[in-house]
Amino acid sequence: MLLQISTGASANVFLLLFYTHMAFSSHKLSSSDLILTHLALANIIFLLIYGIPETISPWGWRNFLDTIGCKIVLYVYRVARGLSICTTCLLSIFQAIAISTSTSRWAGFKAKLPKCIIPSFSFFWVLNLLIDISALVYAFAPQNSTTIQITYDLKYCSVMTLTAEATLLNAIMFSGHDRLFVGLMSTASGYMVLILHRHHQRVRHLRGPGSYTRATPEVLAAKRIVALVTLYVLLFGRHSIMSSILLNTKEKSPLLVNINTTMLFGFPVISPFLVIHSDRRIGTLWKRESTVSIVDSS
Repeated sequence: MLLQISTGASANVFLLLFYTHMAFSSHKLSSSDLILTHLALANIIFLLIYGIPETISPWGWRNFLDTIGCKIVLYVYRVARGLSICTTCLLSIFQAIAISTSTSRWAGFKAKLPKCIIPSFSFFWVLNLLIDISALVYAFAPQNSTTIQITYDLKYCSVMTLTAEATLLNAIMFSGHDRLFVGLMSTASGYMVLILHRHHQRVRHLRGPGSYTRATPEVLAAKRIVALVTLYVLLFGRHSIMSSILLNTKEKSPLLVNINTTMLFGFPVISPFLVIHSDRRIGTLWKRESTVSIVDSS
């Protein structure tokens, strides 16, 4: 877990600094770069706020957070997780509209879409700050009392509800929020796959089956985002299934709890490396810096 958090946080910080450097060095950031910057920020908050207590806990530190600390940690973690879902969804929808043909019904939104990105970020923050406010109510320091129903024990914090109705309401609210955005990003990704397939067929028909054509930046960006969404949907599905099993099991297996917690960091750890690998500008910058360092050393 420590390896995951340190590696993932470093990769996301690198992306955040890279796009910030691009913005301040007279390079105009594209809309997708701006969204990826926000995604990297959400991943950093997620990894640090939720990852550090999860890393400290196995070393025997159980009561290092009081009730206020538990409420803040779980609240910020849930907000960051929600921002990650919403931002990935926005990225997929934006790129789906960006690569749509000029004759499609989405053509009219292309010029207006960049102006909607910053307001979308504001909407996502307000939405998740409001939806996840229940964490401020149900999170407490570790409890030993048997009179209170402990829904989930994080060792350093406890998530508790007094009634089964409240537990059901929270589950419906959170699952509805997640499934809505996952459904939207999956639909947008499916639309992009269809467009990319048609583009490939058209290019192969015009150029011939044996010819090689360099992919445009829009096509490369679409492939990158489809890969990101596929990764998120797979990890989200696994987490939802395992979390449902754990929540409905009276005697929770410590092994399953640890596996579920460890794999929870999958997307914020893997996604920045996927972006770094697929962004040609990062490779160009790396080669240029390497060349400069070699010249300076010689």
